Amino acid sequence: MGAGHGHGERSSLGPAPRRLRVLVGLLLAPLVLATLVGLLALWPDGDLEISGPGVDVERGTARVQEIIGCPQDVDVDGCELARVELLSGPGAPAEAEALLPYGDTAPEVVPGDRIIVSFTEQAPEGQQYAFQDFDRGPPLLTLTILFAVGVLALSHWRGIGALASLAYSLVLIAVFTLPAIMEGSPPLAVAVTTAAAIMLVTLYLSHGFDLRSTVAMLGTLVALVVIGGIGWVFTRVGHFTGLVDEGSQYISGIAAQVDLRGLLLAGLVIGALGVLDDVTVTQTWAVWELADVDPDASARSLFVRAMRIGRSHVASTVNTLVLAYVGATLPLMLVFSALSLPFEIAVSQEVVAQEVVRGLVGGLGIIAAVPVTTGIAALVAGRLARDRSARDRSARDPSTRDPSAQDRSARSGPSHRA
Repeated sequence: MGAGHGHGERSSLGPAPRRLRVLVGLLLAPLVLATLVGLLALWPDGDLEISGPGVDVERGTARVQEIIGCPQDVDVDGCELARVELLSGPGAPAEAEALLPYGDTAPEVVPGDRIIVSFTEQAPEGQQYAFQDFDRGPPLLTLTILFAVGVLALSHWRGIGALASLAYSLVLIAVFTLPAIMEGSPPLAVAVTTAAAIMLVTLYLSHGFDLRSTVAMLGTLVALVVIGGIGWVFTRVGHFTGLVDEGSQYISGIAAQVDLRGLLLAGLVIGALGVLDDVTVTQTWAVWELADVDPDASARSLFVRAMRIGRSHVASTVNTLVLAYVGATLPLMLVFSALSLPFEIAVSQEVVAQEVVRGLVGGLGIIAAVPVTTGIAALVAGRLARDRSARDRSARDPSTRDPSAQDRSARSGPSHRA
């Protein structure tokens, strides 16, 4: 696992010595083993059967052809139907009539719109299909393509690894994380296993298989442990229930085995992982560059200088993280403002307080990640820089390359002159 084997920019500090590679391997082996054991132990078996309101409803996509009035036997003001072409889902391909929402706040549906329709087999004939939402697949696909092109244009080959890492993370969450939590596995254990599995693949895939990525991963792991521990404490001290929105309440009704408080913790761990990746990678690369510029610098000097960068990074990243969580509750905060609730009462409401906890606990994880990652990187990069400096001095002074050869030359000199 020597430096310089990444698929992107090569490290200028040269290959790692064998003893350092062995040490890193000993640190990584337990993490890899624990991750594999966690995946095997928690992997969903697929036998879960869910029953409850709404679970028997099927969904598909359709294109609106025409808006028509409801039958005369439906005496509801504003009732309208859409004659649609079913594109996917139950009954497709075919034509059907779908009930449209009505009322002052109902969305406007016009011919040509792509919509999502729900299908309830038990409903009366002619009322089985109903509008559920607009189909936003095509614009989302266009935006995704633009995003991928932008990443590749800026990052070139390294961007391919980043996009592959993103795809891997989403697939892992879809096939492992969500089903495992739905089957009743401890959400925190599932989230930690997911985070470890994502780290082991995405950091190396995005940034190269070298010591820098390994150092960043170790720093990220320490920060995730901090986040999980502090989050566990404060979700209990704060008496969080997890029943904060309609989605959580619906899950509790159809899957009582799901630990909603643990689900809050799981979201906290996985949500912080992306930010931690950015912080630890940046700090590690900063230390490597400092060591490259000054190969004779001590580990302490590298740590002190890199922490100046880290402090600025923490200030901006924590602010970004907290504002992201605050933005998630902005509409609700407007409701509290309209009700003239005092700030201390509004922020104590669970739906707001959980975002506060997420932001602050995530910030503490970032604060822990910076010095830990910087310290490990300073030790490793300092050692590599000193080794490279010694090799360079040896190359400039041939007499220091092989002392035994120098002794042989000194012994053979006089006999040759004789």
